[in-house]
Amino acid sequence: MEQHWTVQRVPAADDAEIVLHSTGSGPGIIVVHGGGVTIGIYRRLALRLADRFTVHLYNRRGRDDAAARAEPYDGEQDVDDLAALLAATGVGNVLGHSGGGFVALRAAARGLPIDRLALYDPAVQVNGLFPLDWVPAARAAAHAGDIARAMAITGAGLNTQSATSRLPLAVQVAICRLFLRTPIGRGMGELLPSTLDESALIQHHDSPPQQWAGVTAEVLLACGGSGPPYYRPINEALAGALPHARTLVVPRAGHDALNRAPQHLVDALAEFFTTPVTSERARS
Repeated sequence: MEQHWTVQRVPAADDAEIVLHSTGSGPGIIVVHGGGVTIGIYRRLALRLADRFTVHLYNRRGRDDAAARAEPYDGEQDVDDLAALLAATGVGNVLGHSGGGFVALRAAARGLPIDRLALYDPAVQVNGLFPLDWVPAARAAAHAGDIARAMAITGAGLNTQSATSRLPLAVQVAICRLFLRTPIGRGMGELLPSTLDESALIQHHDSPPQQWAGVTAEVLLACGGSGPPYYRPINEALAGALPHARTLVVPRAGHDALNRAPQHLVDALAEFFTTPVTSERARS
């Protein structure tokens, strides 16, 4: 099936341009992608939602067709860019994945006009539940120019459920050196220093879940049943603090399920984004 895309250039708060790639028809959904990737891996998801929704993808700063990222990185520019897209499109539905989930949740906490917020494996640090003690070692390796080692440390730190993470580090580094020879690996390697900056920021925002209690959007906190095990308690803790939230464990799904877009996950997202809003924002 051929997929038709339109491209719109939206002015950002700093006068840069945000390039918005849109497809489909119906209510809009803005997708905030995770760290270490670009929008390319979400095109299958967009295709499978396009018969019911207009799906908007955009590259976050420092990636592909996006403008450069402000340094030092504090995440505020990510939230500002999402605010510009919400204003330009009038969309009230947001889907955040991994580090993009952290961006989207911060945007909702700031009071941006988000009616429905779906977060899949959100990289949000709550009471130390998200494992990030590996970040200093990975950043040191990246700073020294050893991207394969930095990638191996990152992979082992995040993918705690994987058998590969229990291999000797030297073996993991060798695997990453091979992976870096592939197009996907090269892209992830180039973005790894930025991903580590984002991870450090997430760690800096460690707090009890009540930090997010002011979010008024309807929130779906989803995680993969086959993915890293820490997302489930993180989602449960967030659901206990957010006033309009529920959790969903997606069977037979890993951290990359949004990229793979299995039908049962696509249908669950579609159901959430078509449910009438009952939050304080809608009532007001």
